[in-house]
Amino acid sequence: MAEEELPSVLILDIGGTHGVLEDLAALLKKHFHLITMKEFLGNKEEMSKKIQSVFVFECRPTIDRELLESLPNLKVIGNSGVGVDHLDLKMISSFGVKVTNTPHAVADPTADIGMALMLASARRLVEGNVLNFLGPSYFFGIPRFCCDRSDLSESVFGMLLQGKVFRGL
Repeated sequence: MAEEELPSVLILDIGGTHGVLEDLAALLKKHFHLITMKEFLGNKEEMSKKIQSVFVFECRPTIDRELLESLPNLKVIGNSGVGVDHLDLKMISSFGVKVTNTPHAVADPTADIGMALMLASARRLVEGNVLNFLGPSYFFGIPRFCCDRSDLSESVFGMLLQGKVFRGL
C-alpha cells in the first residue's frame, strides 16, 4: 500500500520525552500514515482533512474541543493505555468519534508485580538487599529480620480489589 492510501493518524511525536516509542511507531507505520502534532500545526488546513484517527500515547496529545473541531474526518481516538479518565468521553462522543483502549493489556503483569511486592514486603527483602550492599561489617549487632517467620503459610492476608488484576493474583 502506498503511503497516500494509508489512513492518517495524528500522534504527538516519535521518540523523545513524550513521543510514541520508536519501535511502536515503526509498527504503526506499517498500517497508517503518521502525522506528528508539529506537522499538523504547521499545515493545519491540509492535514486536518486527512486525519481519521488520533493515537493517544501516555495521555498525549491532549484531546480538547479545539482539536476535535479542527479534525472534520476524525472517526476514532485510540488510547494506548488501560484508563480513559484523561479523556472527556461525553464531549468526544458529541463529535461522533469513538474511543478505544486496551483494558486488559497489562492485567497479568500488574498481578505479577502485586504478588512480588507482597512477598517482598512479607520477607523484608528491600532491607535485606540494602544490608547486602553495605557489606558484612554492618551485620554485627543487627537482628535477623529478613526471615522473621519461618513460614508464611499461616499468615492472614486480605485484599479489597476487583477486576482482572485481582483475578490474576
